Amino acid sequence: MPRFRFSDFVLSPRQRRLTRDGQPIALIPRYFDLLLFLVERRADAVHRRDIFDRVWSDVIVSDSALSQAIRTLRRTLGDDPREPRFIRTVSRHGYQFVCADLIEEADEGREAGGEPPPAEPATPGHDRFAPWLSLILAPALTPADQEEQRDAAEQLHALGTAEALRRIEGHPQEALARALLRDARHQVPQAGEVPLIGARGGLRSAATLIRVRVGRAARLVARRWVGGTLGGGLAGAAAGSAGGILLALAPGSSAPVTVAPVLAAIGAACGLVGGAGVAAGLSAAEALALSARQPALITGAAVGGALAGGSAQLLARWTLGALFGLALPFGGLVEGAVIGAGVGAGYAVATRGVASGLAAPRGRARATAAVVTGLGGAVAALALAAAGVPLVGGTVHLLAQASAGSQVLLTPLGRLVGEPEFGPISRALLSLAEGGAFGLGVALGLVRRA
Repeated sequence: MPRFRFSDFVLSPRQRRLTRDGQPIALIPRYFDLLLFLVERRADAVHRRDIFDRVWSDVIVSDSALSQAIRTLRRTLGDDPREPRFIRTVSRHGYQFVCADLIEEADEGREAGGEPPPAEPATPGHDRFAPWLSLILAPALTPADQEEQRDAAEQLHALGTAEALRRIEGHPQEALARALLRDARHQVPQAGEVPLIGARGGLRSAATLIRVRVGRAARLVARRWVGGTLGGGLAGAAAGSAGGILLALAPGSSAPVTVAPVLAAIGAACGLVGGAGVAAGLSAAEALALSARQPALITGAAVGGALAGGSAQLLARWTLGALFGLALPFGGLVEGAVIGAGVGAGYAVATRGVASGLAAPRGRARATAAVVTGLGGAVAALALAAAGVPLVGGTVHLLAQASAGSQVLLTPLGRLVGEPEFGPISRALLSLAEGGAFGLGVALGLVRRA
C-alpha cells in the first residue's frame, strides 16, 4: 500500500494518519477519507457527486458539509483558496488536488518521528482568538456569513474550546456563539465540550442550534419525510391487500376477493398517516441530534407516532359517531407512541454506526437496516397485542362486529391457527405482521438515496 509525500506532509492510508514533519495532525475520519480520495484522483477534477458517493456513501449530508470539509483541509494544510497549493476549486464542478511535488512511495511501516515544526513567533499584542470571536458574535446576514461563522467556530475549537467559551461569557450574542460552537465541535477532533443545559442562556442557545441545523438540512429532511411517509403507505397497502386475499381464501369465509382492495385502501391510509408522523420524528431527530443520537431517534419517532395516532383517533371517532352513530374504543395516541418508539429503536440499532448526517445505507446494508427496523415495529406491535390493544386489523374486526352484514369479520383467520374465533393468537400474529411491515416500509422509504 503506498503513502504520499507532498511539501512537509506525509499521508499514510495504511496507518490512516496525516503527519507534518513527523508530527501527527488530527483529522476526523471523513476528512481524512476526502483528502485521500482527492490525492488518489489527483489527475482529475473530481465532481462533487463522486465525492459524496465515495466519502459520504452511507449518509446523506447537505452541500455545506463538503464545503466545510474542504475549508478544514485547507486550514490544516495551510492552503489559500485564492492561490491554492494543494486543493483547487473547480467552479460548478468540484475540487482537484494540485500539489506538483507529490511523491508516491511504498508504506513499509511507521514513519520515524521528526522534529516538531518551529513555533510561530508570537506578535506582541496579537490576540489569535479576537478575529474569530468577532465573527461568531456578529449576526449572520447571508449564507456566506453563515459559512464564515462555521469556519470561525472550528478555528476557535482548534485554538481552545474552554478559552473561547470563557471569552464569550456575558456578551449579548453569547447564545448565538455558544450554539455555533456546539454545532462545530463534532468537526474538530480536539474540540472540548460545549454544554447547553445549565449554561447561561442555554435555552436560547438550544433554540438557536435547532434553527441553524434545521435551516441547513431542511431540504434533505423534507425529502426523507416524503420517502418515509410513502414507504409507510405502501407497506400498509401491501399488508391490507395480503390480509384481504388471505381472508377471502380462508376456509369458511364469506368475504369476496373484492375485500382485498378495500383493506388495501384502509391499510394505505393508516400507513400514510403513521408514516408521516414517525418519518417526521426520525428525520428531525437525525438532523438535530449529533449527541445522544439513538435516544433522540427513539424519542422523535415516538412523539411523531403519538401525534399521528392521536389525530387519526379523533378523526375516526368523530367520523363514525357522526355518520353511523358508532362509539368504539379506538386507540391511537398511546399505540402510535409505542409503535413509533419500536420503529425508532430498530432504526437506531440498524444505523448505530452513523455519527452525523442522515443514514443512507446501500444494497445489502439497506435491506438489513429495513429488516431490523421492521423487527422493532413488530416487537412493539406484539407488546400492544399482548396488552389487548388492537391495531388496524383488529380495529377493522371490531367495526365489522358492530356493523350488520359486514364481510370483513376476521374470524376465519382465527380458524387458520386453530382458534374458534379471532382470538389472542391470531390477533398477535396479525399485529406482528402489521408492525413489521410498517417499520420495513418506513425504513426503506426513509433511507432511499436519490
